[in-house]
Amino acid sequence: MSTETDTKVIAEVRENFGKGYARRLRAAGQIPAVIYGHGTEPVHVSLPGHQVSLLIRRANAVLELEVAGKQQLTLVKDVQKDPVHQIIEHIDLLVVKKGEKIQVDVPVVVLGEPFAGTIANLDNATVTLEVEATHIPETVEVDVEGLEDGTHITAADLTLPKGAALVTEPETLVVAISVPAATIAESDEIEAADEAAAEEQSEAAEEAAE
Repeated sequence: MSTETDTKVIAEVRENFGKGYARRLRAAGQIPAVIYGHGTEPVHVSLPGHQVSLLIRRANAVLELEVAGKQQLTLVKDVQKDPVHQIIEHIDLLVVKKGEKIQVDVPVVVLGEPFAGTIANLDNATVTLEVEATHIPETVEVDVEGLEDGTHITAADLTLPKGAALVTEPETLVVAISVPAATIAESDEIEAADEAAAEEQSEAAEEAAE
């Protein structure tokens, strides 16, 4: 992704800490955050809640912060949410530089439909890639159209975005095509029923012949 104007965020440096202060910040529509990395001292800031909530819907969002009048490029490294209400409680931001290579976990998206009667099982929802900080792909796509039962797609089989290098072990299973267990069970039941019916017919025929 690129750092477009909509990723520019004004961050306010904060000197106060603690759960009570953090609650007051969130009540005022702000999100507590910390900026760290590249050998710099951690900087505690507050971010505009609504704007940032929209931006971090995208995995590996890069924010172009303005902190005390200075520009700072950061990667959203961790988002802590309330487990019950899903309110964003805190964000960790990692300092990055334009052109710098970083490692990120990128979501895998399955496209297409496998062969009739089979399903595509996503064994790994993300793969780790090394990419430029300002060109992080949103997803890695896997096309399963028409693939048959028993097909395995590993990390090495993925078509990576331009400029991306695979960090995940190449033999890692990403997608497996299989027949659903319920379908196999139904097939076994039908087969068993057919065998039972054939046996009954055979016994009836033998009795009739006696």
